[in-house]
Amino acid sequence: MVDSVVHTGRSGAGKFARRRHELADAALAAVATRGFAQTGLRDVAAHTSLSLGILHYYFEDKDDLIGQAIWQYKSECARRYDEIVETARTGDELAERFGTEMSATLRDETDMHRLWYDLRNQSLFESGFRDTIIAIDQLLTDMVWAVVKRYAELENTVPGIDPGSAYALFDGIFLNSLIAFLRGDLDAVTRVGAASIRLLHSAV
Repeated sequence: MVDSVVHTGRSGAGKFARRRHELADAALAAVATRGFAQTGLRDVAAHTSLSLGILHYYFEDKDDLIGQAIWQYKSECARRYDEIVETARTGDELAERFGTEMSATLRDETDMHRLWYDLRNQSLFESGFRDTIIAIDQLLTDMVWAVVKRYAELENTVPGIDPGSAYALFDGIFLNSLIAFLRGDLDAVTRVGAASIRLLHSAV
């Protein structure tokens, strides 16, 4: 993780890193529910089984914890599309599966995505986890480009768009759908899948 503090004088660096990973996962739901501005280490401790002392031992501050947590979550999200890219046999199959996954993650992980956009906006003002946000944006750009590139290969053509523009377009669709869904528009789940498929078709 980009912003992880280098802890010196402690043995078992691997064990320490694994414990950070476990604690960040445990804290993520509490952070996602409350949002960045409303959450400190004390709040995480109060809404989980984690003690404040443990959190202070493994994380330098709130930015360190939240940066670690969102990096782990978005890294896992990006890997979900690997199987689609690797196993789809036609362009239509890839597009349909991609659209289905986009709909499912919007519906099932709303709070996590809301936290991501909250943190990305905060990174314009807060420098504590800015490098992590930049790294995640690059990770997601690579994920979207892998989908677009593979779709083009299956359709025997080439992408008509560059990686950065592709990410911006898909991200815009997803963000707008998330906002609508959070406002009570349940049809946004279906629309984000359909819009993702249409955009994929138009990207080549």
